[in-house]
Amino acid sequence: MKIVIPGGTGQVGGILNRALTAAGHEVVVLTRRPTHGSDLWWDGRTLGPWTETIDGSDVVINLAGRSVSCRYTKENLQAMMDSRVDSACVVGEAIVDARRPPRVWLQMSTATIYAHRFDAPHDEATGVIGGGEPDVPRYWDFSVEIAKNWEREQQRAQTPHTRKVALRTAMVMSPDRGGVFDYLLWLARLGLGGPVAGGAQYVSWIHDRDFVRAAQFLIDRDDITGPVNLAAPAPLPQRAFMHALRKAWGVPVGLPATKWMAEIGAFVLRSDTELLLKSRRVEPGRLLDTGFTFDHAHWPQAADELVRRVRHERRRT
Repeated sequence: MKIVIPGGTGQVGGILNRALTAAGHEVVVLTRRPTHGSDLWWDGRTLGPWTETIDGSDVVINLAGRSVSCRYTKENLQAMMDSRVDSACVVGEAIVDARRPPRVWLQMSTATIYAHRFDAPHDEATGVIGGGEPDVPRYWDFSVEIAKNWEREQQRAQTPHTRKVALRTAMVMSPDRGGVFDYLLWLARLGLGGPVAGGAQYVSWIHDRDFVRAAQFLIDRDDITGPVNLAAPAPLPQRAFMHALRKAWGVPVGLPATKWMAEIGAFVLRSDTELLLKSRRVEPGRLLDTGFTFDHAHWPQAADELVRRVRHERRRT
């Protein structure tokens, strides 16, 4: 198959590119900074020569959007919104204009669309969309609006010959440098990977190889459209999540952090505490209902496997 990945130069794009290329598919990445022969330049906002590669492709997987690993200032939040909405809009326009449109468009979305809650999980059928929850910072509402507008832009595109799926993705755990697992493992190795603000908030995650398998599953299943949660079926509280990660690496103790300590740490790392404090209790209802099976369904075993890969790569280098 010919697979086009707009915004495919980040961590998730790299995971998909490696796996899909290894499987024998032709992968074209649309990026502002082409570095490989299969990369094409685009600006993520306007139509251009890049649309020719959409025409006649089999699959589009749009991952474009400003990284969430930043301070959530007004300017950065607006850049997150604009980059996601603009790219989804222009990808939709390219598909609409194509003489031979792709048969499926997978559009990145986020598990952050769901409400901050502890009492019950969110699946696609019964999950509560976030916004307006009591006792959380009001700027968290903007993250939900980003997700809603991101999905809405895909929904509004008139693509009768192209099936559309929104990937409500949890944190993708891979051993790649600079990814979320790399950051969390760094904290654990320093002895800082203890409970944050009590650690009751849920962490939703997905192993990188299950993420790839789920994407391939959704490409092949012509009967699935709309939002799909890409998350392992066993989210767990942050304190248990980090305990399992520390155990996998062999770190006996993780110092706890209060909310204000997390604020200081996020400021130093130029990140935001929403990524640590929001309770994301998300389950993959539609994937499970349609027969997808996870190779890495439980975090302790997944953490062990990821740590083995990290150690293997470090021995090689």
